[in-house]
Amino acid sequence: MCTLIELPGDTSATIREVVAHGANDTIAVRLGELGFVQGEPVRVVAKGPIGGDPLLVQIGYTRFALRRAEAARVVVEADAAP
Repeated sequence: MCTLIELPGDTSATIREVVAHGANDTIAVRLGELGFVQGEPVRVVAKGPIGGDPLLVQIGYTRFALRRAEAARVVVEADAAP
């Protein structure tokens, strides 16, 4: 398992959890509202040119631009290669 920022580009993975930084982590709550929930398939489409920030992430047909600090909260498990 790794976080979204550690996942190589164009690799399919499954979300395992969103780690909250404290009891009132509004970013973790918002990620959950956007669909970053356990069991959802996710893919890093692209990474920004300067330090890999932001990340372009796809869940289903929806794409999100996440800052590295946001993507670091999402723990994923890479899918087995076919």
